[in-house]
Amino acid sequence: MIRGSALVYRADDVNTDVIWPGKYTYVQIPPEEMPQYAMETFDPEFPQKAKDHSVLVVGKNFGCGSSREQASECLLHSGIKAIVACSFARIFYRNSINLGLPVIECPEAVAAISTGDGVHVELAKGVVRVGELEFAFAAYPPFVLDLIEDGGLIEHIRKNRKEPSS
Repeated sequence: MIRGSALVYRADDVNTDVIWPGKYTYVQIPPEEMPQYAMETFDPEFPQKAKDHSVLVVGKNFGCGSSREQASECLLHSGIKAIVACSFARIFYRNSINLGLPVIECPEAVAAISTGDGVHVELAKGVVRVGELEFAFAAYPPFVLDLIEDGGLIEHIRKNRKEPSS
């Protein structure tokens, strides 16, 4: 279960260039420094706000645009434990799952959540809870739950790699 305080941006079509500015795409930035650049043109105060909120709530088509893995990665390193959206761009969705960042499509929950609300997400059951309200989404299948639990695809592969027999 994921529990956290919500940070809400209901804007639609927030692209990867807004989440992780393109000018940093080919610059080597250590993971621990990535949060300071996250969403800098959208909300310069995002890094500070993300320290107090761990569930990001966004609008439609979040993460559209370029296939930029850093967009998911900078949010993860900002302390975001899950993203609840009306919808995601497919490549952002896949990049997030591969990094171990849960992304949940649930427009009804987005409409009901306000910044600061306590949010509980049960990935295996497909439920978002906000106070007394409960919203359903497509539950994660076991193999995706394993990826999330292991910290992403790379860690999952490392954990489950079979050593060749001698």
